[in-house]
Amino acid sequence: MAELTQQWLVDEPLRGGQMWSRVLKRGQVLRITDVEGGGSVAALLFNADFPLERYNMPDTLKAQHIARITAGNVLYSDMGRVLCSVIADSCGWHDTITGLEDSAASLKKYGPGDYQTLRNDWHRNSRDNLLVELAKYGLGKRDFGPNLNFFVKVAVDAEGKLGWAPGNSKPGAFIELRSEMNTLVLLSNTPHPLDPAPTYRAKPVHLGVRLSGPVLADDACRVSCPENERGFALTEAYFR
Repeated sequence: MAELTQQWLVDEPLRGGQMWSRVLKRGQVLRITDVEGGGSVAALLFNADFPLERYNMPDTLKAQHIARITAGNVLYSDMGRVLCSVIADSCGWHDTITGLEDSAASLKKYGPGDYQTLRNDWHRNSRDNLLVELAKYGLGKRDFGPNLNFFVKVAVDAEGKLGWAPGNSKPGAFIELRSEMNTLVLLSNTPHPLDPAPTYRAKPVHLGVRLSGPVLADDACRVSCPENERGFALTEAYFR
């Protein structure tokens, strides 16, 4: 297994504006790398075998007493099972609470950016991109829920307002998600709604998928809190 973990099953770029999806089999690891720094990748996650079960933001945060995602955390489903574990993270903070941008917000912020004018540089937004990917699996608008925003940090000011934290993700920063179930992962490499940049920008990222080793009893994600030990137990029971 140690040798298998070094073999990349997927090794490909995801340029700015593109979307991507894949069913990560239980035991596979997805690495997302922010090539230039300052990236923003919106994500939705589902149980690929039963898509009514999907990523649950409130349970993920309250069970682990967190407001952001980093190494050692897990991503819970609404059934109390672990969809993915964050086994490595060189960025340190990934947004869980500020949602994504739609076509109306993109038009208001950046102005017209249609394909006929800009060709491959046209302004794509997270909601429309993810709808396209959802449709490939028989899913749609009703399946939207809270999303993750990889490489993004939001900060709270003195008045309690959330704002974009610049410089959070450096060139080459990466996060690795180990799939604890057969997990459908959908990504949109598109601007975050709080990004203050006045012009449309979507930074390139790189994607890799490999096999992981076995999850040990002292796995860092499993033992990070008692709730996670219960989450792993529920997940393992689901596959027995």
